[in-house]
Amino acid sequence: MAVEVCVKAAVGAPDTLGDCPFSQRVLLTLEEKKVPYEMKLVDLGNKPEWFLEISPEGKVPVFNSGDGKWIADSDVITQIIEEKFPTPSLVTPPEHASVGSKIFPAFVKFLKSKDASDGSEKALLDELQALDEHLKAHGPYINGENVSAADLSLGPKLFHLQVALEHFKGWKIPENLTSVHAYTNALFSRESFVKTKPATEYLIAGWAPKVNA
Repeated sequence: MAVEVCVKAAVGAPDTLGDCPFSQRVLLTLEEKKVPYEMKLVDLGNKPEWFLEISPEGKVPVFNSGDGKWIADSDVITQIIEEKFPTPSLVTPPEHASVGSKIFPAFVKFLKSKDASDGSEKALLDELQALDEHLKAHGPYINGENVSAADLSLGPKLFHLQVALEHFKGWKIPENLTSVHAYTNALFSRESFVKTKPATEYLIAGWAPKVNA
């Protein structure tokens, strides 16, 4: 049996890859390890019966390593991929594993914020500044010269941040965070990223209901 992964289909375009950063993280891991896989697109607005049977909570990504067992949660899935397909190693050492992990919740809070004085922009800037300092000291990637699991988790989230904040708030990562800019340019131009990223319009369509809520 083949490796299979169920990921989010685009809003309004069920035959097109959608905008889930956790799904992209799993696809990136498979691409970087050159593992052949079958991708199943799931319309989360109209979940098919077969999908609910393998993912009762109705969440993506879910993954099957070829043994017929379906597993949820991108943290667990990427760990299993690492164990089953150890080369090339994407292990991030524990001391760097949580670098950038607070950026995504800070971004979501700022994106949804209707109050310019609530501190959400500063909180995001502080997290990006911390990432910039880490990359200056250890870069170009989180663990040095080679991409690791932490980058494949953070990269899709930074892509969402970049596209959504510019579209909805006209906001960009400050120019002086030069290491963050070099980092996103390097990650987003990788073949694995280009192949697995959502189209900008679908990413915006995915965030619109949350921003306008």
